[in-house]
Amino acid sequence: MEHQSQGDLTKSDLTKSDLTKLSDSELMSLERQIAKRYIGRLSWFMVAWPVLNLAVWVSLWPLVLSGTLSIWAAFPLAALTCILAYLPCHDAQHDIYGRPGDQTRWLNQMIGHLSPIPIALSYRFLRETHIEHHKHANNPALDPDYPTNSGNSIREFLSNVYLSMQPNSEGQVAYMNCLTRLDTDEARKAIRDQVLVVLVQHGILFAMAANGHALTAFILWWVPLKIALFYNRFYLSWLPHFPDPQRGRYRDTHSFTSWLGNLSSLGMTAHVVHHLHPRIPLDLTPAAMRDLKPVLLARGVDLGSA
Repeated sequence: MEHQSQGDLTKSDLTKSDLTKLSDSELMSLERQIAKRYIGRLSWFMVAWPVLNLAVWVSLWPLVLSGTLSIWAAFPLAALTCILAYLPCHDAQHDIYGRPGDQTRWLNQMIGHLSPIPIALSYRFLRETHIEHHKHANNPALDPDYPTNSGNSIREFLSNVYLSMQPNSEGQVAYMNCLTRLDTDEARKAIRDQVLVVLVQHGILFAMAANGHALTAFILWWVPLKIALFYNRFYLSWLPHFPDPQRGRYRDTHSFTSWLGNLSSLGMTAHVVHHLHPRIPLDLTPAAMRDLKPVLLARGVDLGSA
């Protein structure tokens, strides 16, 4: 293949060119050039998502307690809002809404702290452990997600997630060990924040039970939270990395197919792109995946049927 400047390569060229003849540095330069088109773009869809999702979740409580909405009608909505609560916070963990010093930094922090309220997790706890997951993906000793996500079958995965809910489980200990190992001010704040979140959540649940609303608390929060845990763990963690977890920049995650494509997997069929370029907004990763596909194939990335 005759070399042409990487700035002159079009999408059409990429699908026709024999990119395997490019050097590693040329492939990396081309990959970064394509990824740069998507980085730094504030996605208003991702801004509206956490605001609307939290508003729906909060509104369910007075609607059910006042008898305006049946608890059984509210239940699927509660489960859906819990499932959708994590990902905007995930973008905030990667400073996608605003980096330190940006005018939109306040928005990044606000979404990071407010979005995961329905799933009773703190922003700092999620951010500190998730960044370590990126640094050490699929490392049994250093990836805090590994104990919960490991398993060579769906049955083993479900068992691991169930066990992770138990006190002092291997999964819970892995997260605490991760934060203890970091031994930074932010890691210590992450532990403090998560303890406070759990105390507040349990206080609300006990208060509702004491006032005759135990079933409401159970159906409206406890069960939806557990459904979200299984669903999100499956699509956001297990399928992109397991079975057969590998390590390395182009091997620690892979593509997969889902029953409703990106919709049912919450965008995780393009998880490869997220690990390579984590500052690309979630809703733009499928488009980035399409543009990056020839380069990733030349790199030998497992894209499945993507």
